[in-house]
Amino acid sequence: MARETFQMSRLANGEADNSLHKQSDQTPHQAINGRCTKLGSDGTTAGPCCDENGGEVSHVICKKKARQQKEMTFQDMYNNQGLFDEDDDEDSDWEPAQEHVEVIKWFCINCTMVNLDDVIHCDICGEHKESGILKHGFFASPFSQDVGPVEIELEIKERHKDLGSQISTSNSSTAIGFDERMLLHSEVEMKTHPHPERPDRLQAIAASLATAGIFPGRCYPIPAREITKEELQMVHSLEHIETVELTGQILSSYFTPDTYANQHSARAARLAAGLCADLATEVFSGRAKNGFALVRPPGHHAGVRQAMGFCLHNNAAVAALAAQAAGAKKILIVDWDVHHGNGTQEIFEQNKSVLYISLHRHEGGKFYPGTGAAHEFGTMGAEGYCVNIPWSRGAVGDNDYIFAFQHVVLPIASEFAPDFTIISAGFDAARGDPLGCCDVTPAGYAQMTHMLNILSGGKLLVILEGGYNLRSISSSATAVIKVLLGESPGCNLENFFPSKAGVQTVLEVLQIQMNFWPALGSKYSDLQSQWGMYCMKTKKKQIKKRRRAAAPLWWKWGQKSFLYHLLNGHLHVKSKGC
Repeated sequence: MARETFQMSRLANGEADNSLHKQSDQTPHQAINGRCTKLGSDGTTAGPCCDENGGEVSHVICKKKARQQKEMTFQDMYNNQGLFDEDDDEDSDWEPAQEHVEVIKWFCINCTMVNLDDVIHCDICGEHKESGILKHGFFASPFSQDVGPVEIELEIKERHKDLGSQISTSNSSTAIGFDERMLLHSEVEMKTHPHPERPDRLQAIAASLATAGIFPGRCYPIPAREITKEELQMVHSLEHIETVELTGQILSSYFTPDTYANQHSARAARLAAGLCADLATEVFSGRAKNGFALVRPPGHHAGVRQAMGFCLHNNAAVAALAAQAAGAKKILIVDWDVHHGNGTQEIFEQNKSVLYISLHRHEGGKFYPGTGAAHEFGTMGAEGYCVNIPWSRGAVGDNDYIFAFQHVVLPIASEFAPDFTIISAGFDAARGDPLGCCDVTPAGYAQMTHMLNILSGGKLLVILEGGYNLRSISSSATAVIKVLLGESPGCNLENFFPSKAGVQTVLEVLQIQMNFWPALGSKYSDLQSQWGMYCMKTKKKQIKKRRRAAAPLWWKWGQKSFLYHLLNGHLHVKSKGC
């Protein structure tokens, strides 16, 4: 809970033009005495700091009251918290000297949304403002304050007691990469809103796994180490590596307006990359059956030369090259983060030994980072080794993801026949995520993991990327790890029916990719014909429904009988012209 003066602030959404991820200057900015100083590549100051809009830091006050009265969506609320923070009625009789009203408010620990102090549950996600989610993960009740749900914890641990006693840490099949020093990476000074990429994300997942008796317990940890400069140079430019390292000498800095660093961030990024590299080696060598990298900062937006979108080093790319160094010939990377992994695509778009498949919101390039259209399929002889499945809208759920897996992901992956599979597992397409605004459930993530687990002889590494609702990210990660441990996802594939927009996206991707993967040709033809028949049936049903609802039944008799028959299609009126 914090006392703050309500002001209009520019927050971010998922769109490329106005986003939390929006990219600007790639060099960090240093905070000194409340001001920012832009750093050159040599660490010298280069000029005054600008705000997120590229101008001098200033307060922006909303003057359009109509915007406050407009019905807002969930994402609009996240993007425009300041709209609820100030009453800008002009009234000459009302103390014009009073420009600010001090109000007590608190930020939800689960989704980071702002709430007034007179409520105890978040207006957006319903989480109690003193929730115990950081202690007990998603097992903690969202409706009551943390009083220590001992009964739940004991019940969960008892449930896994017998199974856990049979699995020792020396012969467990699933390895986990985690180090508490990654929690030190955080934004030094909160702006108008808590940063979504926060240490709580790892804490909530770790608490869920501990409460369920999974880790520690059924999974075993690998020792953490920091990645070397030589290993990083296989992925990133030397200039990028040195720029990230420079932040270790600075209290607070920014690569872009939304990509922060503190004095611990460089080490956290090295630890994350080192854990991913070692997990890849561990799994491919057979010392572990599979693995989960519980790491941050995330990585799939980090390109060869730039840090952006909360990402410093590209963990998935580091892991892929580590697996190849261990002997893997062909690597599959499936990226189901709601944002396109532009960094991973850039690194491998000319590499035929790495197949990159991404499922993400795109919306014609309006969703961050704006890349990842279906026609981006690789270059320089590696055409077809980049597969983008760009959703045209939000609210995409399990049905569309499973449908895309069945018709695009698995057919291409099977033909590619990888030796090793990596999942860039962002959970920001999960139901309830404030940035992704999609509808994938833990069961959906479990099913996708199960479908990928049949590839590469089960040699699978899952790497955490995004995901900003603590309850969603912790329940989804737990569901994925349970599949890695051999549990059934519990989904019936016969019950998955895609949306119209989902089918159209899949058809668009198939039409492009069948030029590079011949096996897709028959799938495209079959799906196109099936979809055409489905559309005709749906259209007829919609016409009948409209006719039934066109006019009340009692109009059939009396003075309105002609109008009844006309509206319900029983009469046809000829019109002049074409």
